Amino acid sequence: MKNKIAIVTGTSSGFGLMTSIELAKEGFTVIAGMRDYSKSSNLLLEATKHGVESKIFVHKLDVTDEKLILDFQTWVIEEFGKVDVLVNNAGYAGAGFVEEVSMDEYRKQFETNVFGVFAVTKAFLPSMRKRGQGCIINISSISGKTAFPGLSPYSASKHAIEGWSESLRLEMKPFGVKVVLVEPGSYKTSIWTTGKQVAAGSLHADSPYHDYMVKIENYISEGENNFGSPQEVARKITEIAGMKNPDLRYPIGQGVKAAIFIKNLMPWKLWENVILKKLFKK
Repeated sequence: MKNKIAIVTGTSSGFGLMTSIELAKEGFTVIAGMRDYSKSSNLLLEATKHGVESKIFVHKLDVTDEKLILDFQTWVIEEFGKVDVLVNNAGYAGAGFVEEVSMDEYRKQFETNVFGVFAVTKAFLPSMRKRGQGCIINISSISGKTAFPGLSPYSASKHAIEGWSESLRLEMKPFGVKVVLVEPGSYKTSIWTTGKQVAAGSLHADSPYHDYMVKIENYISEGENNFGSPQEVARKITEIAGMKNPDLRYPIGQGVKAAIFIKNLMPWKLWENVILKKLFKK
């Protein structure tokens, strides 16, 4: 992977941080996009620990700011000349019940998780197409395949990325550019931090959804001990980055493949009964 250039967005923590390290360990030069540059110390300390600090370049990148994206694209091409791998990882998980999630909160969710992916990808598609090679890895979620109550902003955004990536893969395959979806289940990352702030209304004692939202919170909390390490996802992304002919989808995480498989087989009424029984078990 020497002389290969990879861009990773959302690298201050979680999948983005660990993916930057794993790619650098495999010889990639990594351009780590980060909205809040003041948080770069975590990534740089981890890079130093693994002896790859010289392979990682942190650059300010807010995927919701088109001017910053254009400046970033110009800098990357001028400094490195090409991009071999683009990992669209930046995002957060918005939560709450539909009635109580404001339209502004929905728009913010889509600006980051959906339009941010569109904009960054479009910035680097022309150079990949002209070179006849490249790999775009979009970080989706099991929530992009099977929705859950109280998580409609996040689930809707990931469903959008699933459909968009299918179209993009079909468009770019004749030009030699690969498009891949990675669909993680539950991992020990900070992705839910902002989501819990959005869900605050549904957790308020006066909310008609309070008891329901508490059950969802409890269900997620009960499973936290079984959440996987983000390094597992980072290694899978790095593995995909080196593949000549990757598949479209890579579900990953405890129970993820089984859940998707079962949902696809079950009639919807049976599936919804299974989900609701898990939440409302006595």
